[in-house]
Amino acid sequence: MNSFFARKYIIQGIFIAVAIIIAARLFYLQLVDNSYLLSANNNVLRKVVIYPARGVILDRKGQVLVQNEPVYDLLVTPREVQELDTALLCELIGIDRAGFEKRMTTARNYSPYKASQFEKQIPASAYARLQEHLYKFRGFYVQNRTVRNYPDSAAAQFLGYIQEVNDRDIERSNGFYRPGDYIGASGVESAYEELLRGQRGVKNVMVDAFNRPQGVFAEGKYDTVAVAGDELISSLDKEIQVLAEKLMKNKIGSVVAIEPSTGEILAFVSSPGYDPNMMVGRERGNNYMELLYNPYKPMFIRPIQAQYPPGSIFKVVSALTAQQAGMIDEHTVFNCPGGYRYGGGRAIMRCTHVDGPTSLVKSIQRSCNTYYGYTYARMIDQRNMPSTKAYGAWREAIMKFGIGQSLGIDLPGEKDGLLPTADFYTKRYGNDRWGSGFNISLSIGQGEMGVTPLQMANIMAIVANRGFYYRPHLIKGIGERKIVKPEFAEKVFAGVDEKYYEPVIEGLSRAVNVAGGTGYSVRIADIEMCGKTGTAQNPHGADHAVFFAFAPRENPKIALAVVVENAGYGGTWAGPIASMLVEKYLKDTITLPQYIQDRIYKADLLPKVETERRETVQAGKPKHSTPARHHADEIAFVDHQSRARRNE
Repeated sequence: MNSFFARKYIIQGIFIAVAIIIAARLFYLQLVDNSYLLSANNNVLRKVVIYPARGVILDRKGQVLVQNEPVYDLLVTPREVQELDTALLCELIGIDRAGFEKRMTTARNYSPYKASQFEKQIPASAYARLQEHLYKFRGFYVQNRTVRNYPDSAAAQFLGYIQEVNDRDIERSNGFYRPGDYIGASGVESAYEELLRGQRGVKNVMVDAFNRPQGVFAEGKYDTVAVAGDELISSLDKEIQVLAEKLMKNKIGSVVAIEPSTGEILAFVSSPGYDPNMMVGRERGNNYMELLYNPYKPMFIRPIQAQYPPGSIFKVVSALTAQQAGMIDEHTVFNCPGGYRYGGGRAIMRCTHVDGPTSLVKSIQRSCNTYYGYTYARMIDQRNMPSTKAYGAWREAIMKFGIGQSLGIDLPGEKDGLLPTADFYTKRYGNDRWGSGFNISLSIGQGEMGVTPLQMANIMAIVANRGFYYRPHLIKGIGERKIVKPEFAEKVFAGVDEKYYEPVIEGLSRAVNVAGGTGYSVRIADIEMCGKTGTAQNPHGADHAVFFAFAPRENPKIALAVVVENAGYGGTWAGPIASMLVEKYLKDTITLPQYIQDRIYKADLLPKVETERRETVQAGKPKHSTPARHHADEIAFVDHQSRARRNE
């Protein structure tokens, strides 16, 4: 009897133990280890991410600047890969055996059970061949994507480029981005990323064990639709942009053209540039390194990041702010004996002309340094206040013209420029008893002042508008409703009354349209262009050629600044470029003499590069790198007498 009960309990114990083991195993398989579930799901149901097309970018006339073209990413789920013809797959996608092993190792390390990117951006031609054999490669499937295409290869620094997200991008997006996604990395692509990127969708597809689609799951009940990114209408005029880039070929510098009545940027050129298509496709990484180490810095966005002494254009700002302060008026005359003496007569800021009695209008027309030396002295030394406070008031008035501060353009990376504070000079000279003679170079836009080409063009837009501007911007409409950001529809006043602009504008008109004016050689028939040549001094080499203008005088349609580095006189190089752009925009023709046009198109003004630097660039591994020479912190202070000469 006892042995019977003993056997009974033993048998019950065995059954209970087996049941516990089976339950534990089921628990582990169903709730802990999901490998079989994933494998089953991947053999029956696959969730395919549908990537939206990025928003197209158009020019102001509706012509395409950026569009999309299809490419294909090859994905792999390592656990599903079986009996693979490696040689055939490598041949179809253009990789070698070592590349295959490297990609498979990366995929396994990511997850044996989850699909991950094996090869990205396979072009349509290669995909067509791959598609015929895809059923042979169990565990591999294709993800449709789009990449950017630039039909005119223009406006690279304005448009920017996209790149694959990194861990930081994913973290900052709060999970929106996933590995393998793309994000705007520079230019408009970055500034308007949230509008351009769109919204991903998901499609549930039934597949068989050989990775062949078998139809849509549940008639698409659980699918979500991808939403394309918003279309952007840029302010650029494609024809003017392309022309400006051709005119700036083999030159270092910038062109910025603005429509004064709206603040819309018509042309935005940073030269040397590059073909934006270089930043697309499987060679993108190599191309990026080539551009990064190019000694001419094609990825440096000069219109908003290069900073130069403004030279002659600053005389316009000086004349306006001095009138507003009551220090001069249109009838004020100073005698020009060929230079302005300061420091008790021991130093001189020279002109290249002896202009004699000079009025305000004549001072602009002739670009008289002497006139602005006297004007600056009145602003700093004769305002019945300490010179440091007078300088502070002068600086505040200057900053209202957008100097020394960013303008808020819709691009990342805009620089403020440079306009020193009074404390800067107090520290330099060891006390606060300095006067106008200690920084007289500022009176003519030299010395420690740095202005971006965008700020230069905006100053001309202010003058064209007789006292105000709209923040310069590159996108004039968003989406089907062509929404304009409110900050770009706001008038910003420059702090000078309208009545004070007329004598300055008259001087600018005479500089171009009256014989003897510094810009007379680039005048335009039937268009009264108001402009000013300039030679911005460069302590690192040959001077920079500059030209600023707006046209026509009444109801202006365009204001622009052209900077050609290391070219010398503004009237020789920058002036003809500006003249051709203005005439093309306003009259759709160019009448400048052909020999001048040919000289501009054919000129190669790029500085020579040392042999060592060239070899370094070709190797892609720089031995040393030279920063852009026109950063604000590199604008060296040079003796007033040697720097403050007339700016032709």
